[in-house]
Amino acid sequence: MKTLTEYMALAAQSHGHMCPGQVLGIRLAMLGLKSLGIDDLSKYRKRLVTFVEIDRCATDAVSLVTGCRLGKRSLKFLDFGKVAATFVDVQTNRAVRVVARDDAREKARGMFPELAEPHQQQLAAYQRMDDADLFILQPVRVKLAAEDLPGRPRSRVACEECGEGINDGRERRVDGRVLCRHCAGESYYEKVTSDE
Repeated sequence: MKTLTEYMALAAQSHGHMCPGQVLGIRLAMLGLKSLGIDDLSKYRKRLVTFVEIDRCATDAVSLVTGCRLGKRSLKFLDFGKVAATFVDVQTNRAVRVVARDDAREKARGMFPELAEPHQQQLAAYQRMDDADLFILQPVRVKLAAEDLPGRPRSRVACEECGEGINDGRERRVDGRVLCRHCAGESYYEKVTSDE
């Protein structure tokens, strides 16, 4: 594993800037991996699955440190709005959840009162604070279905309404028909016609 400084340089380059969220994400991932006994990621590439609970800067940093990616199906996003991640060794079924302590912001203010901006206080403090002052670490159990594991799709079917392919059991069965989530009424988008 790299050092915090090395990860910060890589994170600033890949994310486009360095911020408190990036530092939290890096440290959060480093702590999670350490708690699982993972120090050489090359041995764990196909064994590690990470769940992130927020779509903010910290998630990019977690992905950078762990090597987990959405496209590799090893990074799972659950929109809980929390600076938290769960790290799962799928071979041993060991998992830990690491969440950023909300009181760390106040501690950062106390550590660096001479810095005017809370952003600057947090950026400086999050690099130096003890893990226990920054995070809550909790062993957890995560049940992963086979269709949620990294690797090739376990199944593929076509929607009987629109004809689009659906991987890994994400289809819905409605009135005896196999439908994609959109055609089953669970869509996040609305189709428009060329007249609109």
